[in-house]
Amino acid sequence: MNILYDERVDGALPDVDKNALLLALQTRLPDLEILHQRETLKPYECDGLSAYRTTPMLVVLPRHIDEVRGVLRLCHERKVPVVARGAGTGLSGGALPLEKGVLLVMARFNNILHIDPAARTARVQPGVRNLAISQAAAPFGLYYAPDPSSQIACSIGGNVAENAGGVHCLKYGLTVHNLLKVDILTVDGEHLTLGSQALDSPGFDLLALFTGSEGMLGVITEVTVKLLPKPQTAKVLLAAFDSVEKAGRAVGDIIAAGIIPGGLEMMDNLAIRAAEDFIHAGYPVDAEAILLCELDGVEADVHDDCDRVRQVLKQAGATEVRQARDEAERVRFWAGRKNAFPAVGRLSPDYYCMDGTIPRRELPGVLRAIAALSTEYGLRVANVFHAGDGNMHPLILFDANQPGELDRAEALGGKILELCVEVGGSITGEHGVGREKINQMCAQFNSDELTVFHAVKAAFDPSGLLNPGKNIPTLHRCAEFGAMHVHMGQLPFPDLERF
Repeated sequence: MNILYDERVDGALPDVDKNALLLALQTRLPDLEILHQRETLKPYECDGLSAYRTTPMLVVLPRHIDEVRGVLRLCHERKVPVVARGAGTGLSGGALPLEKGVLLVMARFNNILHIDPAARTARVQPGVRNLAISQAAAPFGLYYAPDPSSQIACSIGGNVAENAGGVHCLKYGLTVHNLLKVDILTVDGEHLTLGSQALDSPGFDLLALFTGSEGMLGVITEVTVKLLPKPQTAKVLLAAFDSVEKAGRAVGDIIAAGIIPGGLEMMDNLAIRAAEDFIHAGYPVDAEAILLCELDGVEADVHDDCDRVRQVLKQAGATEVRQARDEAERVRFWAGRKNAFPAVGRLSPDYYCMDGTIPRRELPGVLRAIAALSTEYGLRVANVFHAGDGNMHPLILFDANQPGELDRAEALGGKILELCVEVGGSITGEHGVGREKINQMCAQFNSDELTVFHAVKAAFDPSGLLNPGKNIPTLHRCAEFGAMHVHMGQLPFPDLERF
């Protein structure tokens, strides 16, 4: 994929003497591992969204909290930007480093500190893999509900930073709904605890504010998550449709029937064929769309709900409704869905993964509009998404080696996100804004709302050193993007308007 870089971010930062900073870090933190040679820095130049790449000035890999605190304090003293990074699986450029900044890698903080089966909680460090929490809780009959498709690799710190979801977020919620407490270090190394072990805590809900803040407010050092009992049983229905519009309407019909599935996922024909060829999940490759509907809970309730959903699907026009015969087939059905992204990657040299959310009632119309945009821009789009909560992941296929295709893919992606906003939705559901969608934030929010966001940023990070150039666009940028007018020519928080 081509290398893209927004010059306004590093160009607005003061020059930093790399050698002087390196010497200062080595002197103050002699045991800290620091990468500074170009060949050792290159692996950290991007996250899972590899369209944007920047080689960091320095990469630090601390093992102890005191080292993290020391890095933050030194960088704060010298006004050097810091970008925190977890496993690097993000899909919005949120952990993209800066050429004039330090990349703070938290991957070595990967210990599960304590599991309390009575309280149904787990205390973990930010580098612990999402799936590892459920594996550690399994002997107690518990698990951690949010399950991004990258759960085998993504870390809980990154999940908190992006407010990650997964195929079961319809019933069990996003990361924010499964947290009790987060410990962080501020930009100047101060320790803060947001939330508590209790289900509620006094004062403002800073835990919810921090979740999804994409490393702009602080660096996560510890997370306390809720654990849930494993459902007694789980059954999956696979429904095939001869049009994506019918499948989209069926989603709303299931929810309207008063049934909340554990997971309700949709794939169109291009995604179905790719996943089947890759995983051999048993999908009907001639279907224009399929729905995967998982129902979990007590055996008797699940049995009744399966019958009710089967009737709803048939009335909605499903050409086939099939229930997984056993646990092995249920796992295969989900394996196809969870591997849809890499499967689609086999169809084209490159693809651009979008992340927008719309009201469920708008699914049929938005899918038709995406098909029209696909034709207009001359690029194929595979649709894979969490249909139950309207979180869409259109995958735009292109070849970066063909002149103009990357630009067309970005333009098409922007149009899809703006379409989501037009129908009452959002430009992101779980991947975050990062660098990728910062222009579309100007379409989502007005100048007054962005001013409030900048005020929050300034309260935690007055110097604007934590992950600058991400998530919140400046009003200058929005004016350039053509999405808003700056009120009375005034720009608030001028220190944060550098980017």
